Amino acid sequence: MSLSRDVSTANLGRNAAVGSAIAIDLKGQVAIVTGGTRGLGRQIASSLAAAGATVVVCGRNAPEDLPSNLHFQSVDIRDPEQAQAFVANVVAEHGRLDILVNNAGGSPNADAATASPRFFDAILKLNLHAPMYMAQAAYGAMKAVGGGNIVNIASVSGIRPSPGTAAYGAAKAGLLNLTQTLAQEWGPDQVRVNAIIVGLMQTETAEATYGDAEAQAEVGRSMPLQRMGTGHDIAGAVLWLCSELACWVSGARINVDGGGERPYFLDLVKGS
Repeated sequence: MSLSRDVSTANLGRNAAVGSAIAIDLKGQVAIVTGGTRGLGRQIASSLAAAGATVVVCGRNAPEDLPSNLHFQSVDIRDPEQAQAFVANVVAEHGRLDILVNNAGGSPNADAATASPRFFDAILKLNLHAPMYMAQAAYGAMKAVGGGNIVNIASVSGIRPSPGTAAYGAAKAGLLNLTQTLAQEWGPDQVRVNAIIVGLMQTETAEATYGDAEAQAEVGRSMPLQRMGTGHDIAGAVLWLCSELACWVSGARINVDGGGERPYFLDLVKGS
């Protein structure tokens, strides 16, 4: 990866200092983004492709409107054999694997007292087992080319209580521990493993979680940066972690959450 500098101030954020902008160049690298056909995963995949990487996304069903700069393979990553075969196919077709973004995940609401064992197992398989299977499959391919980057997309549900999504919160907490453990084990082979702890996001399913646009705006105003997150916010963190700018970052748990959620008790304190 090379870093190019642009001394112009075009496209700098409104709070950025005037100076050199750094462009991340991932040309020659091959990336996999699980769940990269829609939503947050698609934004991550598109950003990696825009930085020059060859990007393969996966899902159980092919999307109808996949951009031409993304490659698709049908796979159920909850099956360890399919995960292994998927990575092998990517390496056979594109020659290497440098980046894995374990993005696929999620959960519907379910009361912990009545959730079935089958439901609990399914949520763990998607949010914890599948990232492990994909990481195992990717490790050998990355080791063969002298290293690589694995980025696990975690959630604030894994670092605080997650009422209504207990299985999901437990799985994401496990994913954070897995991130740090794999970083320890695979660091000597120059395979870096990091996690992004995603905060409250505006996605295509946000209405089901937070309510209509007005409700989402109110949620955003409750946060320090006065808005909910977008796919672009998470994609920027992924790009940084996969670049040489983060070459000594491994085992990190990076909060990308707009400053965090306001503690509810503050609204109950007189004069707050």
